[in-house]
Amino acid sequence: MKSAREIMSGSAECASVNDTLADAARRMRDLDVGALPICGDDDRLKGMITDRDIAVRCVAEGQDPNTVTVAELAEGKPVTIGADDSVEEALRTMSEHGVRRLPVIDGHDLIGMVSQADIARNLPDDKVGDLVEAISAARANN
Repeated sequence: MKSAREIMSGSAECASVNDTLADAARRMRDLDVGALPICGDDDRLKGMITDRDIAVRCVAEGQDPNTVTVAELAEGKPVTIGADDSVEEALRTMSEHGVRRLPVIDGHDLIGMVSQADIARNLPDDKVGDLVEAISAARANN
């Protein structure tokens, strides 16, 4: 079984806790992604920000994405996966927490991201149903 390190998309670009939501949205657009890890001034992972967070928790609430910072939407401890954890562990973690993407951590360092698509490409055929279940759970929770 492959590890998260073997299937991840490398070099995850972070949004800074000090970035505005407009900054984060532009970075998502430029990278063609729907989520970014949030990193603090110490380069440690502080959370995740999604395009949906920006739309629902800022714009729909009448707030200004040019003034609201990424830190204001960061909540709790981010759900992560260890670099040497298996693909099946990544799938279990996604299902349990209802998330579609996992930051990959090696020690305290963010080294990449694992998405459901990364998992799908590396999952044994008999586990595809688990992935479909994880996607459904993530959609119900997001």
